[in-house]
Amino acid sequence: MAYENANIETIARGICVKDNHLLVCLPAKGGRAYLPGGHIEFGEPAQFALEREILEEMGLVANAGQFLAVSENRFLQKGEPHCEINLVFAVDIPCIAPPEDPPAKESWIRFAWVPLTKEALEEVNLLPAHLIVDIPRWLATPGCHRVDYRLEGTMLA
Repeated sequence: MAYENANIETIARGICVKDNHLLVCLPAKGGRAYLPGGHIEFGEPAQFALEREILEEMGLVANAGQFLAVSENRFLQKGEPHCEINLVFAVDIPCIAPPEDPPAKESWIRFAWVPLTKEALEEVNLLPAHLIVDIPRWLATPGCHRVDYRLEGTMLA
């Protein structure tokens, strides 16, 4: 695929853990879970992008903290090959905590607290799948780098 036609997105994602629960984002109609965050705009620092996305999607002030990892991922989205580079940070959102799920300002998504266990993360189908085992490692040893080039099926837009 030529560079001009490549669909590669750069995304800031946050790992928010409270009371041994991980904050995830899910499509409102159901589907696979992913870490909160969103696209980094041209010239925008990744940590600012994460804080901006949480403000836009939840209406809450967040504090993006320590860089934890880079997650490169390739998958099919609506039948087309897709790539993303995720810059993953620890993030604190002071005014929320489990068990109450936080609000969503956008109708197509919802947020939920999921126990930080392999079984619970598998149950919500956290993607990319390597996060299920990598998140605990990243929290213990920040700055890891994970490359996942497996096609993981169709992810909802």
